[in-house]
Amino acid sequence: MTDKKTAAAAKPAAETASAPHTVTGRVVSNKMKKTIVVSVDRQYIHPMYGKRLKRSTKLHAHDEKNECTVGDLVTIQECRPLSATKHWKLVKVVQKAPAAVAEAAV
Repeated sequence: MTDKKTAAAAKPAAETASAPHTVTGRVVSNKMKKTIVVSVDRQYIHPMYGKRLKRSTKLHAHDEKNECTVGDLVTIQECRPLSATKHWKLVKVVQKAPAAVAEAAV
């Protein structure tokens, strides 16, 4: 029994750490340099009435190559604070926005 406890305690911290927090959302603004604003939508059920409600959160993310346009579906990952409001970084562009949506936003 003690062998299992010592084996669990001997694991490196990297193995026991959880995966970084990632979310997927739509780019709503790319007007800042190397920064995008991503709207992340979620649904939850009201605790008393049982109705499904939609809520959204706007997150600022670091876009090193300025590759995102308005309307893109992107995946972002939590990171160390890069500025007062920017605590996320772009991982990948899942789906590019249609050209009509990108032009209409400009």
